[in-house]
Amino acid sequence: MEKNKQDKIIELIDLTRKFEDGLIAVDGVNLYVRKGEFVTFLGPSGCGKTTTLRMIAGFDKPTSGKILLNGQDISALPPNKRPINTVFQRYALFPHLNVYDNIAFGLKLKRVRTAFESKGCKPVYKMKKLSKSEIAEKVGKVLKMVDLEGFEKRSVSTLSGGQQQRVAIARALVNEPEILLLDEPLGALDLKMRKDMQLELKEMHRKLGITFIYVTHDQEEALTMSDTIVVMKDGVIQQIGTPTDIYNEPKNAFVADFIGESNIFSGTYLGDKKVRFIGQAFDCVDEFEKNEKVDVVVRPEDVEITDAESGLVKGKIINSIFKGIHYEMTMKIGKTEIVIQDTVEKEVGETVGIRIKPDNIHIMAKEFSSNKYDGYITKKNTVCFGDGEFECDVCQLYDGSHLDDEGYLITADGEKIDLTDLDVKVEVGLKDIEITDDQEQGGAIGNIVSIIYKGDHYQLIVRTDENEEDFVFDTEDTWNVNDRVGVIIPKNKIKLSLVTEQKK
Repeated sequence: MEKNKQDKIIELIDLTRKFEDGLIAVDGVNLYVRKGEFVTFLGPSGCGKTTTLRMIAGFDKPTSGKILLNGQDISALPPNKRPINTVFQRYALFPHLNVYDNIAFGLKLKRVRTAFESKGCKPVYKMKKLSKSEIAEKVGKVLKMVDLEGFEKRSVSTLSGGQQQRVAIARALVNEPEILLLDEPLGALDLKMRKDMQLELKEMHRKLGITFIYVTHDQEEALTMSDTIVVMKDGVIQQIGTPTDIYNEPKNAFVADFIGESNIFSGTYLGDKKVRFIGQAFDCVDEFEKNEKVDVVVRPEDVEITDAESGLVKGKIINSIFKGIHYEMTMKIGKTEIVIQDTVEKEVGETVGIRIKPDNIHIMAKEFSSNKYDGYITKKNTVCFGDGEFECDVCQLYDGSHLDDEGYLITADGEKIDLTDLDVKVEVGLKDIEITDDQEQGGAIGNIVSIIYKGDHYQLIVRTDENEEDFVFDTEDTWNVNDRVGVIIPKNKIKLSLVTEQKK
């Protein structure tokens, strides 16, 4: 989404945070936030959203890049010098102080620049404490904002979780910050209280008119409250947009899968605004290159159930669950499953048809078409790449070549080559990788960090420890995120090519 840059209050320029262990938590983030905007950083645990927030607050320093506040670089400015306050998931209230004193705590320490009359022409400025009446006025004002008038003398330990969170927000607001940062502030609340507080925070933002920057992994929170959502993964921004844009026009399969419920299918763009998936050609509104392989997203609520003969595609209902406001049904078409949400239930075992309107079919360029790595050949004529070592056919590097008894490569012209430490390009297809629980069998070892269901198969990402190399592949087998696995690639599925300058 292209936002109007007018009145931008915060700008992040190539912001990067690398920790001492080599982990890159935030990787070259570029973003700006407008005055008065409610912006939410959304993503799974470890995506870099909290680290980004901490750098804006001043608790973490960027490894490189800049943070601009109203056009001024504040990257090295300490937290107490920034007109920014933070509300954390753990409220960090003082249990021995009542509500009033918790909110007033920072004000009692605060010094403000005050003008005093002098004998000269110009006034003298000194740092002065706030008076009791000034503090009482400010505390009373924020108590009214968070709907806690009359609670001044209550012990914070007697308050509900929602009330304690409002005290924490009031304590931040009483300092009159230009920006309020909220780091998963509703994470400790129960479901009903979370939903109530979501609405309260949104209304509070509307009344205050200051900039809110919010962090959450809860996509419903982000969709409910935000003006703008910033979706992050692996320290990189995946998409920026309004809740409607993010939901209806996801940029890739990760965003589509993370935001709301989605059917994601592999498809082929046929040209003339037609796309083929689940065995049928559908009209669509997006345009891609003819015969380009694409990912197709259809939201469950956008699938229209018809009688078996009226639909473009027909299949059998294999599962149905009542979700309160609709039934969530799973329909099987051949080997492919499609999730449908409808207020009218179809019986399990019933054969029905479906239709999907062109503007409810969203097409995305495939994020992954194959795995590509830089590698090198070992003295054993194996190939090292992706933090692993694999058997391979090195003869594919030179047409008509073969290996002699000593393991040297003999070219078609009879030239003898020692391939040890030769740099190569490696390519492996998405269907050419297997994983196993027996890590010793794998050429590389890692953890499953992502699983996306694509109707008739899962697309998994296995990430290694040492250099965080990714293996992306398709499988029909069921695994779990964080499973520790070995990566197996058959010898004949590893494609090798010479680095350009090494070619003979």
